[in-house]
Amino acid sequence: MHNIEPYYNWLKYYDSSFDERSPFFGKEYNYDLLQDNIYGYYIHPAWDSFESETLYLKVLFINYEKNFVILEFIGEWNDAINNDIMLLKRNFIEVLMAEGINKFILIGENILNFHGSDDSYYEEWFEEAEEGNGWIAAVSFPEFVQDEMRRFRVDQYINMGGTLQIDEWRTLHPNRLFELVSALIQRRLGP
Repeated sequence: MHNIEPYYNWLKYYDSSFDERSPFFGKEYNYDLLQDNIYGYYIHPAWDSFESETLYLKVLFINYEKNFVILEFIGEWNDAINNDIMLLKRNFIEVLMAEGINKFILIGENILNFHGSDDSYYEEWFEEAEEGNGWIAAVSFPEFVQDEMRRFRVDQYINMGGTLQIDEWRTLHPNRLFELVSALIQRRLGP
């Protein structure tokens, strides 16, 4: 797992360690030291922690003018034991929302598993995003992860599946990915 890096070709557009409004502002990365792990398997040092033991993320891009963020995840999303959604919501999402972010693109192709529990944090996140005409979109999550999320009714709050399986997301400029996802969400919501 230490060879799976977050997508780095957008670093020329955005680097969270240089963004004063980012939770990871000033973070220094030591690419020679593997220290974070998921179930004993070290992960690449470019991933960022929000205090979960099994799930890490990377802020790939933020546009404060258009109020959106693109996040990439790796690991096991475990709400049943680690309450990952609570940690994500309280330790990270709320910081971004305080900066005006209300549209969230979650890249999930490196999510290995999902263990659900209570959906109240998803509902809270959804309602707060929706207040500002925002939304949450899960892009390229594995089908079995989506199935588990649906089983726990997470799909009521996070748009996923179908046209949001955007395999070529890496070939797009981050603003173009946002425009594409936004158009797909608007189409789903209807007139």
